[in-house]
Amino acid sequence: MIMTATLKLGQLAEFLGATLRGSEDTDITGLATLQEAGPGQLSFLANPQYRKFLPDCKAAAVLLKAADAEGYEGAALVVPDPYLAYARVSHLFDPKPKAAAGIHASAVVAPDAVVHPSASIGAFAVIESGAQIGADTAIGAHCFIGARCVIGEGGWLAPRVTLYHDVRIGKRVVIQSGAVLGGEGFGFANQKGVWNKIAQIGGVSIGDDVEIGVNTAVDRGALADTVIGNGVKLDNQIQIAHNVQIGDNTAMAACVGISGSTRIGKNCMLAGGVGLVGHIDICDGVFITGMTMVTHSITEPGAYSSGTAMQPAGEWRKSAARLRQIDDMFRRLKQVEKRVQSVTPDDKASSDG
Repeated sequence: MIMTATLKLGQLAEFLGATLRGSEDTDITGLATLQEAGPGQLSFLANPQYRKFLPDCKAAAVLLKAADAEGYEGAALVVPDPYLAYARVSHLFDPKPKAAAGIHASAVVAPDAVVHPSASIGAFAVIESGAQIGADTAIGAHCFIGARCVIGEGGWLAPRVTLYHDVRIGKRVVIQSGAVLGGEGFGFANQKGVWNKIAQIGGVSIGDDVEIGVNTAVDRGALADTVIGNGVKLDNQIQIAHNVQIGDNTAMAACVGISGSTRIGKNCMLAGGVGLVGHIDICDGVFITGMTMVTHSITEPGAYSSGTAMQPAGEWRKSAARLRQIDDMFRRLKQVEKRVQSVTPDDKASSDG
């Protein structure tokens, strides 16, 4: 464990607005799981399936709901939402180095670029003509910031982030290594088997408090901008095609792929590996489970799935074999229905007799 800070349990209680059960003078030096926590560490119980580890937990204190704190003999910080409390406390023990303000000697910054004095520009970064870097924003080593890009205050770009020209980013945006914003969208016109490239003349617009994961790509628009709203969270290795629009506070797990000109509403959640075809609309408040393929618009909030869940291989092979027989079974069923419908009441009566 990397030692980052030492705080008193009473200080953490005040920071969280928690009810303290235990000594306010207990030193807290870090965070750990219920199974691994030891003296000086703070843990939390958010998932009921981990409650079984609570009685033997060696943590100095545990973040607990009131119901879980009943009967627990150790020190506790009682809060309405332990996971949210853990999220807040985690920043107090984050060992990530803080970038110093200023421009590294090896960075290349265009004469007409505007870099706020409190911003940090890392080694070998490139800031092209007309770019603007806001206050307290850190640009990591080897980042490329293209012409006329605008990055708001309080942001952090990890090393090796690439912004093509005309990318606009709001405040407090986090972009992880390898992400590429503003790459040319996949646009071609076919003429007798030959693909003719279409110039992608739009840009990318990113709202405030957005996070973009490692190696995620956000393509620029063909004409208008590709737009990502405020508070959107994108995991690693996601593909956002040209002219996609994503509403505020929508979150996507790794390996989601969104085709061009699709519009996704606010407060949606897309699990890992979800795929969306182009030119469809997803309304607000939609949850799409992992590996689902979305082929048409969704107009009602709720949970949506496609495909089949995991099962033992032998059972899956039987199911797959039966699935291939469905078309033949359907045709045979239609033939039986026709025969039944062709039987008259008199025919039925004579056959009964």
